[in-house]
Amino acid sequence: MPKVINSARSGLETVEGRLEGCLDRVFDPLKKQVTEFFISLSKDDSTKEVPTEKVIAPPTENDKIVVKGLSKIFNSNHPEKILEMMGEGVNKDKILDRTGATVGLYDINFSVKTGELFVLMGLSGSGKSTLERCINRLIQPTSGQVLVDGEDVLLMSPEDLRKFRKRKIGMVFQSFALLPHRTVLENVSFGLEVQGIAREERFAASQRAIELVGLKGYENMRPSELSGGMKQRVGLARALATDADILLMDEAFSALDPLIRKDMQNELLELQDRMHKTIIFVTHDLEEALKLGDRIALMNDGRIIQTGTAEEILTNPADDFVSRFLEGVDRDKVLTCQNIMMKPEQTVTIGQGLRTALVMMRDANLPNVPVLDRDKTFRGLLYADDALKGVKDAKTKIMEVTRTDIRTAHPETSLDELISILIVTDYPIPVLSDEGKLKGMIAPGNVLPFLSSHRGDN
Repeated sequence: MPKVINSARSGLETVEGRLEGCLDRVFDPLKKQVTEFFISLSKDDSTKEVPTEKVIAPPTENDKIVVKGLSKIFNSNHPEKILEMMGEGVNKDKILDRTGATVGLYDINFSVKTGELFVLMGLSGSGKSTLERCINRLIQPTSGQVLVDGEDVLLMSPEDLRKFRKRKIGMVFQSFALLPHRTVLENVSFGLEVQGIAREERFAASQRAIELVGLKGYENMRPSELSGGMKQRVGLARALATDADILLMDEAFSALDPLIRKDMQNELLELQDRMHKTIIFVTHDLEEALKLGDRIALMNDGRIIQTGTAEEILTNPADDFVSRFLEGVDRDKVLTCQNIMMKPEQTVTIGQGLRTALVMMRDANLPNVPVLDRDKTFRGLLYADDALKGVKDAKTKIMEVTRTDIRTAHPETSLDELISILIVTDYPIPVLSDEGKLKGMIAPGNVLPFLSSHRGDN
């Protein structure tokens, strides 16, 4: 009988262990994301000795974030020795074989300007997500500096770090990290609730964020009632509700279907036009990086290989790795007006007089300028010759001589399509939003560097 009882107990323990394993596989991904969100708001990092005085470095003009000499070593009790080996030229694979340590990041240096959308791009395992999490110390760096508004995040006390995460920096995750038992409004307001903001105030701020991301009317729904794209909008609204200066977005759109992903990219660009947040966006997708990034940092093996605008990286790859990474990219189709357009040197509004417009063009040495109405909607091009003739003919209103039959492009118009427009025109092409707002101008000279880099003499 005792053997039978022991056998039964052993069987029950086996079944129980398997059941726990199944439950862990089901719930661990959600638990990890929710836990990470809590950590981003309140993690007490006491593993690093903190100086008694804060170190404030004078920020470079317009730089919001400056990263200097940042490194991260995993699985080592003597990370300084690993850094010495890296400095001597030993690669990370040999270090792993010899010591068991993993080099996550090594000697990372870059800066992000205020209001810039900066993209960290690389293949899986390149270190891009690790780097983003070092910025708010979700991952504790081994060495280096992370300066935000001149203050080193790595030297913050636990209390200062909590305040920094709550008020100055927001994070949007790939897997949404929504609380399933809460409504959209309650999920969006969660960060403010953690800060101790009163219910009425946090709901008002959350409602504004919900409307910004296009979810008005869905406030009382729960995550299970939303599509993937809507869930990601909730995550974005939660980050916006705290009115943080900085947004960290880690593969935020990677889990979405292609069409929804494209819509979310467009919405992010429109929000950025209005809100001018400082955004670090992690992606492995080259097309997404080219579309979103004001500048892009391409990573490999825990290092930044090249930093630059989309056109700089495409036309002047830093090394063979970057060239191989870009192989097969049809630049005519990948590059869009968003990547090429320039801010107009000068614009005039329909309320200004012809003489005033003529003086502005003469002072800027421009043959023509875009004409806008009061809400920045594009109305046409004004040529200096037409303005001069109008003045001689005693005309006073700009629209009397403005050319309105102008070909235009959209920010997503491909380089291929743009070339077909430039061939039949002799003026800079205005790039307009869906609402007809002027986003930028493209002259033939803006396009030539892209053509010469891969078309040769054709």
